[in-house]
Amino acid sequence: MSLLIRAHALHSTPKMGKTSPPNRDWTQIYAIYGMDQWHTLLFLLFHAFLFSLLSLLFLLYFDPFCSFLEQTFPLFFATGGGAARFAAGFTGCVAALSSVCLFIAAGNFFYSSVALQHEMAQRIVGHVSDWSSVKLALDVGCGRGILLNSVATQLKKTGSSGRVVGLDRSKRTTLSTLRTANMEGVGEYVTCREGDVRSLPFGDNCFDVVVSAVFLHTVGKEYGHRTVEAAAERMRVLGEMGRVLKPGGTGVVWDLHHVPEYVRRLQELRMEDIRVSERVTAFMVSSHIVSFRKPSQQHVAGLGEVRLDWRFFN
Repeated sequence: MSLLIRAHALHSTPKMGKTSPPNRDWTQIYAIYGMDQWHTLLFLLFHAFLFSLLSLLFLLYFDPFCSFLEQTFPLFFATGGGAARFAAGFTGCVAALSSVCLFIAAGNFFYSSVALQHEMAQRIVGHVSDWSSVKLALDVGCGRGILLNSVATQLKKTGSSGRVVGLDRSKRTTLSTLRTANMEGVGEYVTCREGDVRSLPFGDNCFDVVVSAVFLHTVGKEYGHRTVEAAAERMRVLGEMGRVLKPGGTGVVWDLHHVPEYVRRLQELRMEDIRVSERVTAFMVSSHIVSFRKPSQQHVAGLGEVRLDWRFFN
């Protein structure tokens, strides 16, 4: 199989429908969807304040701390020497720098959990050229429903009679997601159900569109993210997404890590028009949108040329 990798400028537009994101700020989004993994944000903020306090103490009590070092460790810090002052200054600088990094990480985590997820949902929706012809869409790992409701909103805008199904591992999550759909005014377009993403509870060739957002990398985490077993589980989910997608249908996945293995798996599944978006920093790591189309003919003879729109992957 020959592989063509084509570089594009950041402003170049992949083949997709044009969808302008609604003019909403993060407070509106947060009011509806809240935030996942509060414990992670609190952990980052707690340690950021802790290191800030530590650096402030080093600044206010610099001389007493130097004297403490000289008296406690006379073999390492001679009285009146510069070693104690260097150690105290270095430790204070490290504490201050650590607090800054932790505050940045906390800010990025909060932004990624709220505003960025909404923005990326609009981008994912934009990868589908004609929503008016979509009768049934699937959101794998729908979570709080940010992407799910964005799809439903697009169906409503185009006057489609279609529906979007949200699948999640937790029944409690699906019930919460239905409430957010009603708050967004798209409840009549949304259905949620509990199920195992590794064995989707749907028949073959059911959906015109299959999407997923920052979910696939969590599959198989019980084995460890970088194990062969976890990779096999993720590939199994991709295979299931391809199975339930109608011939000619579009699949779009936004995820962290593992993008090259997703592309390889999609090639093995004979998917067409595989495209990888520019890199977007989410949760302090790189993320990409991978889009693809299922061949109109289910049985493809031989391996053809696969064209990748691989933009800014490094």
